[in-house]
Amino acid sequence: MSAHLLLRPFAYLWALPNTTLGLLFVLPALLSGGGIRFERGAIEVYGGITRFFLRHCLFVKASALCLGHAILGQNRECLDHARDHEHVHVKQYERWGPLMLPAYFLSSFLAWRRGDHFYFDNRFEREAYGLDS
Repeated sequence: MSAHLLLRPFAYLWALPNTTLGLLFVLPALLSGGGIRFERGAIEVYGGITRFFLRHCLFVKASALCLGHAILGQNRECLDHARDHEHVHVKQYERWGPLMLPAYFLSSFLAWRRGDHFYFDNRFEREAYGLDS
């Protein structure tokens, strides 16, 4: 068995605090007409209250959002379109674990503070868009 396979459970455990935030959407999404599916080792939650949250409860409208191994999407099509991008974030959560959200927000703040765009110049988004090596 490869070392990579042996370490997978630890990657899930390290990201679990953030994944738990995403899992909070599962039942409300299902009760409000949404759905779930599993792709590439992550749970995708879409539609219903999840769509409302992504459209109205963030600083910007989002088609999808990653929280650990949970990916929220407005609908299945948004998830299909954003899957590669969001799975870069999944890998970031596996590296940063519970520090990911504070680091993400700090990166947005620092980008904004230097006069750059808080989202597009965030180091985590630049990596997910393939702009940084």
